[in-house]
Amino acid sequence: MKHSVVGVIGHVDHGKTALVRALTGQETDRLPEEKERGISIALGFAHLHGTGDSEIDLIDMPGHERFVRTMIGGATGIDAVLLVVAANEGVMPQTIEHVDIAGLLGIGTAIIAVTKADLVSHDEAALVSDDAARLARAAGLEVASCIVTSTRDGRGLDRLRAALVSNAERAASDEAEGIPYLPIDRAFSVAGHGPVVAGTLRGGAIRTGDVLELLPAGREIRVKAIEVRGQRTTCALPGQRTALNLRDVAIADLSRGMALAPPAMLARSTWLTLSIRALKTAAPLRNGARVLALLGTSQFDVRLRLLDRDVLDAGESGFAQLHFTEPVASPARQHVILRRASPPSTLAGGVILDPNTVRQRRHDPMIVNELKRLGASTRADVIAAEVHRAGGAGISVARLSQLTALAPARVAYLLQRLPVVITRSEVVVETSRLEDLSLDIVSRLSECVDGSTHEELVRRVPGCQDSIIEEALQRLIARGLLERHGGKVRVLRPDKQRARERREADAALRLESILLQAGLTPPTSANLIDSVDAKRAADRLLRSGLIVRTVDRVERREFLFHNEAVEDAKRRLRPILQDRGGLLVGEIAAALNITRKHTIPLVEYFDRTKFTQRVGDRHVAARPTIPMEH
Repeated sequence: MKHSVVGVIGHVDHGKTALVRALTGQETDRLPEEKERGISIALGFAHLHGTGDSEIDLIDMPGHERFVRTMIGGATGIDAVLLVVAANEGVMPQTIEHVDIAGLLGIGTAIIAVTKADLVSHDEAALVSDDAARLARAAGLEVASCIVTSTRDGRGLDRLRAALVSNAERAASDEAEGIPYLPIDRAFSVAGHGPVVAGTLRGGAIRTGDVLELLPAGREIRVKAIEVRGQRTTCALPGQRTALNLRDVAIADLSRGMALAPPAMLARSTWLTLSIRALKTAAPLRNGARVLALLGTSQFDVRLRLLDRDVLDAGESGFAQLHFTEPVASPARQHVILRRASPPSTLAGGVILDPNTVRQRRHDPMIVNELKRLGASTRADVIAAEVHRAGGAGISVARLSQLTALAPARVAYLLQRLPVVITRSEVVVETSRLEDLSLDIVSRLSECVDGSTHEELVRRVPGCQDSIIEEALQRLIARGLLERHGGKVRVLRPDKQRARERREADAALRLESILLQAGLTPPTSANLIDSVDAKRAADRLLRSGLIVRTVDRVERREFLFHNEAVEDAKRRLRPILQDRGGLLVGEIAAALNITRKHTIPLVEYFDRTKFTQRVGDRHVAARPTIPMEH
């Protein structure tokens, strides 16, 4: 299902609410004050069913200048705007500001509806249409359609519905590979059910029963139930307007401006680093200026710190930091709008490059170049560059997740394409750096007759994380170059064993390298184990857990897989097994992109190790064993 969230924007009294009502049959003005005055104050929501597999959520934005903050809060998370301009009034100041904000938020597409066409001539409506299209394009929006409408005589409404549906069908499907993030724009209580929050979900899916962290408070809560467009469901997907019924929290502790995300996924920081672009009509922004930052559904009083200049003039782009008085939590790549409090006006917009940082040096070419790379690179390129930049010190999967706004599992998947090692504590280091460290450790320990404790070795190798040193030690021990004895690590020294152990170590290195390279398509063991040294090396790697043995009993073939390849296969299969309720061998082969030759022994290994269990011809996720009571 393709989900499109469209924000309905435009000047007050240009007919946004009436247009949404005519398109959907739904009333978006809920408050008595809105109905009495005929002016939208809060966000309004409606739903339009598309054809086939497309669904459109419409968010009716308040148009009055005093409600711009509400409008921006609703605009976060949308992928297109429906720009409403009245034919009898044309482009107005609020029209311009709304379009500017849409451009600063990175919204790519605009569908223009010229309303109240029954009040003017055809030529007058066409002139307004041209003006609105020029305004949208100047803000960086692609104009998908420009349609003259009237809610009184119904003209253009069918064309407008078709344009909205067409935009939804063209929308790229979200792979739900990011960090689930729900900025709260409504919080209320439902009798008999308790607290409910609503917002536009981003990044990843949320499921019934999930434990989430309420930000910025930091407390954990549980999802009791989920509704999407008023319908109960067990899973909400990115891009959907989502309402969550929550446990473990009181309605008094919930409010607009808060957000929900998986626990410990988003760090809280008082500094955000971002790329920034000033509006062409904005006053100059000086370093140290006090501005209002609108992020998610919250507004903050912040100080602007320009990193590559002293003044950001109208229309210019650069890099900056925002300093908050209290810690905030946001994924990377979220948009921020900067406004002046008095007189109120929009000044600039930005995209968060680093959501968890410290005060940076100004006018530092290295920092500026690094920010340019973060802003211009794909997420996969950011991961590769950050691992390389970290060097032997390594970088955590959690930090890579913060910089890319990708879920840790997706980061781990992308890391499989790189020549890296992920330690047991999820620190990432390039394989070549780990090899250099291993050589350095052996050299240092060779100078110590009695060996060295782990803590002493950590002190001798400065600038390297403890988990990386431990990974290097375990690999060296597995290769037979080191041993642990009496709480110390030492080089194996007996002369009569040295030559044999070096041959075994070389064989272990060679075997591990072959299996790492082969991934899920290794050669048979018969083609790998061609000597006594190779046999001993294989046994050592099996004992250490770096490789696993599998057998095809029918074909009487044995395969050795590297443990990293097996764990990667499990990560890829786990969600599919849960979603489909089991897979055939052929389906597992297709999911892993390998042949039955390697799939059959791998599946037998999964069954034997209780990752899966066979039910008929299918293999399902194994259920945990519950001990019987006596």
